Amino acid sequence: MKHVTRILALVAILAIAVPSAYAGYGKKKDIVDTAIEAGNFTTLATALTEAGLVDALKGDGPFTVFAPTDEAFAKLPKGTVETLLKPENRDRLVAILKYHVISGKVKANRVVKLDAAETLNGQRVDINTDNGVTVDNANVTAMDIEARNGVIHVIDTVLLPTSETIVGVAKEAGTFKTLIAALKTAGLGEALMGEGPFTVFAPTDDAFAKLPEGTVESLLKQENLEKLQMILKYHVVSGRVFSDAIVQKKSVPTLAGVDVRISMKDGKAKANESEIVATDIDASNGVIHVLDSVLLPPQDQSSITGADLIEMAINRGAPMYNHGNTAGCAAVYEMTANALLHLHTDLPQEARMALRGALANMSRTHDVDKQAWIMRHGLDQAYEAMRMEMARR
Repeated sequence: MKHVTRILALVAILAIAVPSAYAGYGKKKDIVDTAIEAGNFTTLATALTEAGLVDALKGDGPFTVFAPTDEAFAKLPKGTVETLLKPENRDRLVAILKYHVISGKVKANRVVKLDAAETLNGQRVDINTDNGVTVDNANVTAMDIEARNGVIHVIDTVLLPTSETIVGVAKEAGTFKTLIAALKTAGLGEALMGEGPFTVFAPTDDAFAKLPEGTVESLLKQENLEKLQMILKYHVVSGRVFSDAIVQKKSVPTLAGVDVRISMKDGKAKANESEIVATDIDASNGVIHVLDSVLLPPQDQSSITGADLIEMAINRGAPMYNHGNTAGCAAVYEMTANALLHLHTDLPQEARMALRGALANMSRTHDVDKQAWIMRHGLDQAYEAMRMEMARR
């Protein structure tokens, strides 16, 4: 039945592909000039200019842009566009515009095969082809407008990504009160409101209620702070990992330094023994997957230190580097540095400076071999600072 639906959707797509109003545009022009030439994307062009994204969309790409018309912008509440164009709201404007762009050239015949697509914003747009073609709540009114560096699909409504962080999204849901209280007690709530991105396996209030009586109350006591922090870190993965990527993995590394096992049983995805009951809930700084049980790290991992995490990262990254996977090695080191900075509150200042400096230097080069060595040097410096601090205690 789904196959038939996709065929019907493809017919619908072909029916709206490049109507005569857009015929003849693009091909030799980039995406920005193609949109300007069409004449009904002036607000979009202005927004791209104010956001400083014009040069990016004039680059090689390729890009796929879901382009809202002037009429689409006019549907926003009065004053919204003017507010977004103010300098102090530039970050929000950039986030919104990037939410309309996909990396790569995704033409109509591929759109019909997608349920969702990751945008340059990091969040995903939902694609539905049951009744015409929609992207989130926007109707696609024209497709496959060719440009030199990609393709444009026209939409009748501006797409708005969530601006709430993981903590904010959890608060709005109303079913994660225990998790939020635990994060606050552990001093980790602020970290999960940071830039990230993070992937959080979020146990509901009912999941916490499954624990033995008195467990939650005990964990929230000050003397059990380290144990609580370890449990919560065991629910967090560095980076955005959506459900389709998760189910392809046997395990995912958490910020606790311990992997969570991923499996499929009776058609249901599981993290360790906990069922993943909802997936891909977007936040501005990551994504949430909902669990029906709390994940508990192995007891012998409860005393993992920052230095231990660095040792684990090097033991994992060095073989990758030696076997030619320099990008994978750099990613492991970067993830570890971010984990230490975001969720380890007891790092010596020298270690923090070393990690921040390495991350900053890494961002200045696209050579993955150099990135791996930069991050390794930063981790080594941080490790030495931690060992010296431990020796002084």
